[in-house]
Amino acid sequence: MTLPELTSAPAQGTETPMRILVIEDDRDAAIWLVKGLKESGHIVDLAGDGEVGLGLALEAVHDVFIIDRMLPKLDGLSVIKKMRSEGIKAPVLILSALSDVDERVKGLRAGGDDYLAKPYAFAELLARIEGLGSRKLLDPKDAKLRAMDLELDLLTRTVTRGGKPILLQPREFKLLEYLVRNGGHIVTRTMLLENVWDYHFDPQTNVIDVHVSRLRGKIDKGFDEALLQTVRGAGYMIRVR
Repeated sequence: MTLPELTSAPAQGTETPMRILVIEDDRDAAIWLVKGLKESGHIVDLAGDGEVGLGLALEAVHDVFIIDRMLPKLDGLSVIKKMRSEGIKAPVLILSALSDVDERVKGLRAGGDDYLAKPYAFAELLARIEGLGSRKLLDPKDAKLRAMDLELDLLTRTVTRGGKPILLQPREFKLLEYLVRNGGHIVTRTMLLENVWDYHFDPQTNVIDVHVSRLRGKIDKGFDEALLQTVRGAGYMIRVR
């Protein structure tokens, strides 16, 4: 596949970073797209087929979805229909080499909010997803995660404990989000590497220990009960009642 045309460099440090799920089976195109979105300041999850993508969509809250029309295991339109049936309201941008009017109509009727034909310019894609993200279709009551007196707001990307605000860096927020979503269960280092660090680090690196230590200092210091626990020889766990 020919990669989309990059007609302008991605904007650096967008003021409103979004969490975006990209479902794209073309590896080179996916790497190119994810790189551009991250350089534009967004947080990006990636799936290489429809089944994995649907699982990620149901597992985590995203601001925008970018879904390829033709996917292995479960095609893009089926993914979108299933998402909508499960109550996911976040906007969807469909990518497709099928550019005729009938195909665009099918995509929109399946629940897509916008349709971009391949090849495309990254600047146009970025403008479209930022326009979609500004619609704020996510219901605020569905964007809260809790563990005891700790609360994460996935819309504002803020954290409080006992009503006290806790300032986290983007990676710390993503780490805490993953731990809370798996509250009460042991999360291994491998799981964290795959879901928080995108496989970029050697399993023997101490980067996880450093971030967990910093996170523990922020969410547990000054409180009677420690939420973030180290399970010796296994991994980490967020306490839940």
